[in-house]
Amino acid sequence: MTTIRTRFAPSPTGFMHVGGVRTALFAWFIAQQSSGTFILRIEDTDKVREVEGSITQIENSLRWLGIDWQEGIDKGGTFGPYLQSKRLAIYKEWAQKLIDQGRAYADPYSKDELEAFRVQAKMNKQPFLYRRHRPENPPEWDGSQPLRFKSDPKPYTWTDAVMGDLSTGADAIDDFILIKSDGFPTYNFCHIIDDMLMEITHVLRSQEFISSTPKFLNLYEALQIQRPILGTLPYVMAIDGKKKLGKRDGAKDILEYGSEGFLPEAMMNFLATLGWNDGTEQEVFTVHEMIEKFSLDRVQRSPARFDEQRLLWLNGQHIRLLSLDDLYVRVTDFWPASAKDADEIYKKQVLALVQDRLKTLKDLPIITDYFFQSPVPNWLMADDNKQLRKLNRQEQSELLSQTMKAIEQVKDFTTDNIQSALNQLLITTGQKPGILFSLIRLAVSWAPFSPALNDTLATIGRGETLTRLQTAIDAA
Repeated sequence: MTTIRTRFAPSPTGFMHVGGVRTALFAWFIAQQSSGTFILRIEDTDKVREVEGSITQIENSLRWLGIDWQEGIDKGGTFGPYLQSKRLAIYKEWAQKLIDQGRAYADPYSKDELEAFRVQAKMNKQPFLYRRHRPENPPEWDGSQPLRFKSDPKPYTWTDAVMGDLSTGADAIDDFILIKSDGFPTYNFCHIIDDMLMEITHVLRSQEFISSTPKFLNLYEALQIQRPILGTLPYVMAIDGKKKLGKRDGAKDILEYGSEGFLPEAMMNFLATLGWNDGTEQEVFTVHEMIEKFSLDRVQRSPARFDEQRLLWLNGQHIRLLSLDDLYVRVTDFWPASAKDADEIYKKQVLALVQDRLKTLKDLPIITDYFFQSPVPNWLMADDNKQLRKLNRQEQSELLSQTMKAIEQVKDFTTDNIQSALNQLLITTGQKPGILFSLIRLAVSWAPFSPALNDTLATIGRGETLTRLQTAIDAA
């Protein structure tokens, strides 16, 4: 049985974007399903566009998501090196094989001559094809000129694991550059050599490369190698569905999401379901479920839309799935400054109350700060409340005074006893929960939202509750 070997081969030209990470994730799923091997290979042959630090950023991005690799520049492996700039001798060896077979030749034309060919093709209303200008007696390749593949134009029909059966005519085939004049190979050449030598079984890539696939098929034939399973992933579009996701549409470094309080499991869930589903209504998946259920034939052929509101919702769902101990570890860097001196027991008590309300870990300070320090009264929040503004300030203060008396009379300050006292207060005051409970909640927290009122009061304690109610009355 063939061992499944997949790879992710990004270029170190900037931060990891959503589309690239999704490609890595799908390839990782395939390897994980069969206990295969996932490889991280860095395609650094475009030195002009290379950005310093990008390789580290790529590795850190994958690690944050939980995507591990068995072979790579930091781990080595049987088929290394895994940095393309260190494989130049390998590419030249295979380029020479093509030269010896009469399937590659030196490109003798200058940039001006090539541009003249393009202009002439445009004037003739024809597509520009380099092979129409293939030199009859090209010079011997000495490395100073580009080396071109001598194509064999023909129609192709092939099966893409995502897009299905595809076909193209001979006009899609042209003589493309294998090795540039700077000595570095092109993507069109070196990725095929690397995939062959590294025994890659599945190649997943973005839709932007689908028009180049016929050229790849032509080169596979020339090299007499069996091509891997090819899968073309549709674009990730902006929310309006009209264009590819870009920086102006909210695309950002995948690691930024971690610093903004998103869980890697939620991001993985989100990325996996950008164009894939298991055929059910399920939306929230554990990592194990995604690995188990993923299949390329369930990846949609149409572009997926990047909806950050859905990511936010998924993040909240995954936060709820965490155990309290796990969540406590993850929020270490997100507590408000006021929690600095609080003990672990109290912080976990607070965390248990707010866990269901967290959409991101970064929400923690705004919904827990009042548990660690007395908030400053802000009666404008009451004025902005549709229910509370039905009462004037004197009426609001009177209700808080009655609340203080009720709180003082609770014998054992437990959540059940507090709730009983609050329910009785509804009867005594004749108020609705939407008014009375909202008023009390504001007076003790001055926060836009908080956990159940009885839980909040029990956590901050009777004494602190009475102090805050009195402070609110004094500030009214």
